[in-house]
Amino acid sequence: MSSLVLQELPAIEAVPAAAWNALVGDDHPFLRHEFLHALEASGSVSPATGWVPRHLTLWQGEALVGAMPHYHKYHSFGEYVFDWSWADAWERAGGRYYPKGVTAIPYTPAPGPRLALAEGVDPLAARALLASAWEGGETGGTGELSSWHLLFAPDEEVAAWQAARPDLLARHGVQFQWQDRGYADFDGFLAAMTSKRRKAIRRERRLVADQGLTLHRLEGAEIDAAALTHFFRCYEITYLERGRHGYLTLDFFHRLHAAMPESLLLVQARLAGRPVAAALCLQGARTLYGRYWGSEVMADCLHFEACYYQGIEHCLARGLTTFDPGTQGEHKLSRGFAPRLLTSLHHVADPRLRGAVARFCAEERARVRGYCAAAERALPFRV
Repeated sequence: MSSLVLQELPAIEAVPAAAWNALVGDDHPFLRHEFLHALEASGSVSPATGWVPRHLTLWQGEALVGAMPHYHKYHSFGEYVFDWSWADAWERAGGRYYPKGVTAIPYTPAPGPRLALAEGVDPLAARALLASAWEGGETGGTGELSSWHLLFAPDEEVAAWQAARPDLLARHGVQFQWQDRGYADFDGFLAAMTSKRRKAIRRERRLVADQGLTLHRLEGAEIDAAALTHFFRCYEITYLERGRHGYLTLDFFHRLHAAMPESLLLVQARLAGRPVAAALCLQGARTLYGRYWGSEVMADCLHFEACYYQGIEHCLARGLTTFDPGTQGEHKLSRGFAPRLLTSLHHVADPRLRGAVARFCAEERARVRGYCAAAERALPFRV
């Protein structure tokens, strides 16, 4: 068998979609070639937005045997593992934090594989070769990266990297996810809860209906251009309320719908038959991912209904076992979403910065583990 060769690609279109997708599987739509290509082709990911594609691929002869999305970053927007304080401290001390290397899905804090390897590839050899892509920059190579960051990888991938590279710094975070415990339907899910929470959720759902709002779940070809355009207007409203535009463009969403419609679920809220709010989710073979939301109206509990309860009902109807509704939001806890401890990994080149970051991460990990344990105890399920 021929030896592994590392190639760094400046665009996802430089590798055939079929070869990339054969490695990444079907439960993680964000890792698919179509999703990454839509980001780049729409301009949502580009040097102008501070995300420079440098995808890392491994080859044996003409065969693609390893794939890892990778970017050079010139800021820390759109990552959701916040290192602004590290950058600020290092640059005030006279260092240069950017560019840095990031292995993640842009604007997408959804846990999932970051490295896909073909069967039979030595994982230790693969990781050693991949690491050379950012370590070369530390000694004056073309990258000149201050650091490398692995974000939202699954636990088993984190453990494999830690075994291969014990020098990587670990940082903890918490997200909230729903799991099907054999509920059968939404009433079965509620039956597992305490009486107080069961009544509260039913009240929230009644309140949405009492305001004249109806909810509609559209999949694939049911999502037409008008529905997608309306969704984008709602998505933009969410960001304009914070004084800026969204990271993603309408062209991105149109490309995504054209390339992988089977992965899209649009939850649309209507008032007197007219759409007024929308939540766009992506779905894999076992998991639903809630991602993008916006509303033209102020309506009590509509966000909970469109972004949480409709997603749970969809999972139960389609046999999906996990619902990841997006990052942050402790309010998800009382609605049946359990805390999940996540670990990001960080390689920092300069030993002075590495020491400071290591102390920060150690202190933060203790706090986050305590928070996660307390959140687990606060779940509203009957014992």
